Amino acid sequence: MVIHFLVYFITTSSGLRTLPEYVTAAQTHGVVVFYCDSNRYKQECKRSHKGSKVQLERLNLFFNQTGGVHVLQNIYGCQWDNETGQVDGYDQYGYDGEDFVSFDLKTETWKYSGKAVDIKYMWDRGRGYLTSINVFLTVICPERLKLYLDYGKTSLLRTVSLLQKTPSSPVSCHATGFYPNRVDMFWRKDGEELHEDVDHGEILPNNDGTFQMSVDLNISSVKPEDWSRYDCVFQLSGVKEDVVTKLDKAFIRTNWAPPLKFAVIGVVVVLVLLLVVCISGLFIWRRRKKGEGQRY
Repeated sequence: MVIHFLVYFITTSSGLRTLPEYVTAAQTHGVVVFYCDSNRYKQECKRSHKGSKVQLERLNLFFNQTGGVHVLQNIYGCQWDNETGQVDGYDQYGYDGEDFVSFDLKTETWKYSGKAVDIKYMWDRGRGYLTSINVFLTVICPERLKLYLDYGKTSLLRTVSLLQKTPSSPVSCHATGFYPNRVDMFWRKDGEELHEDVDHGEILPNNDGTFQMSVDLNISSVKPEDWSRYDCVFQLSGVKEDVVTKLDKAFIRTNWAPPLKFAVIGVVVVLVLLLVVCISGLFIWRRRKKGEGQRY
């Protein structure tokens, strides 16, 4: 069982000059899939910015906070069990660093903390708005989450590759850009997992929050005609389809070049230079002979 989640973070502030007045971000499994702030007026950010700013101003007036620094934080999102199909959601607010109100999906009402009791009753009056929150958390948000996961799965098909330093080096099956780090990768022969002549590397982090790993196969004893019997399998937790990569020389990436190739190129270059020198010398000799004949 794997539970996936999508979380949105919104922060609106007043009286702070060192930070953007508004920041919003969304992430799934620790990977940021959306970001904007009031200093970078992106089109998709303007409407949310305006609504959150008005909300903060109303709260400041409600609590008679006319000056100073004030911050409104909103965390909302959903989670989805890819085996049972069960979904759940949450919507929570914090004001000036304290828990404020949170949404109860079952009752479609707000639960309050501390001094937010009057706000709770005020927000509970909008039944249509409360129903729309429920729909977003249980329907729209999970659908967006599935789209992000499908996009990640499609991208993964382009991140598994075969690498080799020299023809005698092991062939490395390398995967990068995946998340989360719950993965399994191995080499197979005739559909059976190999345990000999295989070196499993560690899962390493990338700079963007994703991960990479490699599994090497020693091919020194593998006959060329048997290459088609081998393949590399990459399995990502929560994704049903495996990424299978056949052992094929045509798809191995390498920056190695045969020394003989450079030697042959060097010989050809030398021969061409000698030929140019000889032809040039022949023309010079013929011009001199012609000049000597004209003198007499």
